[in-house]
Amino acid sequence: MNYLSNFFKKFFLKFISNRNFGKDEKERAERFARHIGIQFHDLALVIRALKHRSYLSISNEERLSSNERLELLGDAVLGLVVTEYLYSRYPQHEEGQLTTIKSLVVSREILASAARKFHLGEFILLNEAEERAGGRQRHSILADAFEAILGAIYLDHGLMTAKKFIRKVLLKDLKKILSEEKNKNFKSILLEYSQSRSLGLPHYVVKDEEGPDHNKLFTVEVHVKNETLGCGKGTSKKIAEQYAARDALKRLLVIQ
Repeated sequence: MNYLSNFFKKFFLKFISNRNFGKDEKERAERFARHIGIQFHDLALVIRALKHRSYLSISNEERLSSNERLELLGDAVLGLVVTEYLYSRYPQHEEGQLTTIKSLVVSREILASAARKFHLGEFILLNEAEERAGGRQRHSILADAFEAILGAIYLDHGLMTAKKFIRKVLLKDLKKILSEEKNKNFKSILLEYSQSRSLGLPHYVVKDEEGPDHNKLFTVEVHVKNETLGCGKGTSKKIAEQYAARDALKRLLVIQ
């Protein structure tokens, strides 16, 4: 395992540029390292992790110099750490349940939220156009930079330090993440539940529409194996389907 780990580290590190970094890049990376409390041996990794592709128009570098490669590596590290954590924390959960939780935890919305908590957006290297367009708070940019930082931590300090960082900034809030209804995709949970028990696909049926076109209220039922399991209302069919799925999951005692 150590051999493979060292092999992949060398594989990624050999693509890190040895050019002289700009003063702003170096200072920003140093401030960020102090901010998260990790002393990096190779500051070039931090600079690369913070470098959005829009910044390449300023630095006159090729696409490989952005944080996208480190993002790929960080995504793999994140997936491993989160899966291992969930596997240990929920010994009674089936594969489908663990997959659902993992998908939520590593989603762009959750990663971007975690990134905002330690002010990652303030340190990302962007060009002026991207910054004016609100890039420092954009979900995709924050989530990608978060994963790139994980890749940099892994290459510079190894898996244990990356694991500690993920637990500190992300997994410590797991209970809150799972309890917030806005984070739950009840249709997805119901689908995975029914498939794991060979019950077939849930089928959603609009039973009623009330009100004028600009302010309709939809009533939707969800059926599994021709049995009505739940009913929900909402101002759109999608919202009503989510509430119907939630009602079904409560009846099935999958959620409280």
